[in-house]
Order: sequence, then C-alpha cells, then structure tokens
Amino acid sequence: MTNTDNKLSQSEEETRNFLLSLSLFDSFNVNELTLLARHMSFIHLQRGEFLFLEGEKGDFLGFVVQGVLEVLKKSETGENIVIARLAKGSSIGEMALIDKSPRSATVVSRQPTTMLTLTSKGFDKLLEKSPSTGVKIIQKISRLLSLNMRRTSSKLADLLQLYPI
Repeated sequence: MTNTDNKLSQSEEETRNFLLSLSLFDSFNVNELTLLARHMSFIHLQRGEFLFLEGEKGDFLGFVVQGVLEVLKKSETGENIVIARLAKGSSIGEMALIDKSPRSATVVSRQPTTMLTLTSKGFDKLLEKSPSTGVKIIQKISRLLSLNMRRTSSKLADLLQLYPI
C-alpha cells in the first residue's frame, strides 16, 4: 500500500489513532499503520466477561484500549491466581500469532473493556500484502515476549529466594 489517501472507515481511523499512541508501533510509518488498522477490529467486554480461557486455541493478539483485564493462572490446587492486571495500552495473546498453541492463562474483564484485536487470519492477510510490515510486527512481538520473559525470570528468582526448592 503506497497511498494513505485511501479513505479509512471511522473504525479504521480510530484503530490507526490508537496504534499511534502505543510505543510498540512508534517505528511504523503511516502506511504501515493504515494497513495494520485495516486488519484489526474492536471487541467490547462487559465486567466479568472472559476474553479467553486457559487451554483454548489461541488465534488473536489484543491491545487494551480502555478498561482493565486480569490474567489468571490455575495453581496445582485448581485455584485461579491473578498473575497480572492489564490496563490501557497493554497487550495480551502475543504468543498466539507466533506459536498458535493453546492459551496459557485465562483473561477476564474486571470492568467494561474495549480491545483492539488482530486475528491470526488477519495477520496472515497482512503478511501477504506487506511482508515487511509483518516482519516488523513479529520483531516487535518478539521483543515484548523477551521483556515479559525477563520480568518473569526476575520474579521467579525473587520467589525462589523466599521459598527455596
């Protein structure tokens, strides 16, 4: 796509404007953001509604536009433990675009929440139209996953100090 003058729908324009506010996409040009916006969609969750359940097939990546999500992980006793709270600008489900494995946690809305999503199918279409944009997205997702892994490793080390194996 070389021309950004192509008329965007209101939803696509809102999507592009939101993407502009995320540091994840700060190296993307207007054409890339326009193309990405055309492959994403908004979803709305009510308080207490599940975005997805642990073990379900992962087929989309999402960004919190408004609201709060809680990420829950089942303990060995079967109890759901809150492992993260996600607010505006946070991403969830990055691994779904990479490995298409089952969801590793459950995510529930703690207040009315609006999400912006990119499905695996939408990502594949975007990749066909602009492989370079797809590669940039994968690079950004890889960095996010790496940061998350580093954070998790640090938390694990702290816990192991408190509760040695």
